Amino acid sequence: MFSKWRRPMLAAIVVMFLVAVPAVLLANHSWSTYHWVKTGSQVSLLVGDNVSSTWDSYLNEAISDWNPSSVIQLTKTSGNNPRPRNCKPTAGRIEACSERYGNTGWLGIAQIWLSGGHISQAITKVNDTYFNTATYNKPEWRRLVMCQEIAHDFGLDHQDENFNNGNLGTCMDYTNSPLGPPSNEHPNAHDFDQLETIYNHLHSSQSTVGSGPGKGNNGAAPPAFNDLDAEGPGQWGRLVRQSRDGGISTYELDFGRGFKIITHVTWTMEMAEKNRAHMNHD
Repeated sequence: MFSKWRRPMLAAIVVMFLVAVPAVLLANHSWSTYHWVKTGSQVSLLVGDNVSSTWDSYLNEAISDWNPSSVIQLTKTSGNNPRPRNCKPTAGRIEACSERYGNTGWLGIAQIWLSGGHISQAITKVNDTYFNTATYNKPEWRRLVMCQEIAHDFGLDHQDENFNNGNLGTCMDYTNSPLGPPSNEHPNAHDFDQLETIYNHLHSSQSTVGSGPGKGNNGAAPPAFNDLDAEGPGQWGRLVRQSRDGGISTYELDFGRGFKIITHVTWTMEMAEKNRAHMNHD
């Protein structure tokens, strides 16, 4: 039992500890343990531009938004998808695609290919079927989703997944009002702190050996690992996580021997309501 004079002292020590601990140690929104191999001070990633002219400025903004990070450096380059609807991955980089993908229920998707525990390639897709509607054809929605999906591709998750609470001032906060205030169109300091936590260690050069599309740490990948068109739930594998408000889902397609495709789905607000009703019914 603490004496009366010790209690205030203990509270003061706790406060001093929280002030003294770097923010990076308090960050807590990594996307599982997913990350790229880091052999130097930064992970340098090419981002393939397979988006329409309407999306070009938002892709440019997302790249600029994340480049102040001390551990991630993004560079836009020509895309490898002449038909963005297919949006095939490219080993060692991110491919960003926009297209009318249909009434799928999703606004944006981030998919990562894991080889031996590390991300080997990734894609971001934004669905113009919805972004051409009055609800989502707004700069704030385009900024939010592009900024968020690109970040998932290097291992960052949401700070918050509640549609209806106040904005945190970061694109990693799910919201029904991206403009806020505060605006949820760009990263905040907490996001950069978390990236430092995710990428706070180096890998040996051997970690990159065989991490391309055809090979991994445990030998050659099954052909479907690279050829599968994982466009919808039927190809995404098993549902491993669903946010309580129904707005976020994560799927895992496991090929064995360390080869996996992880799909992060951001649903429309309307689809989130349906997901929520389904969960409540079950």
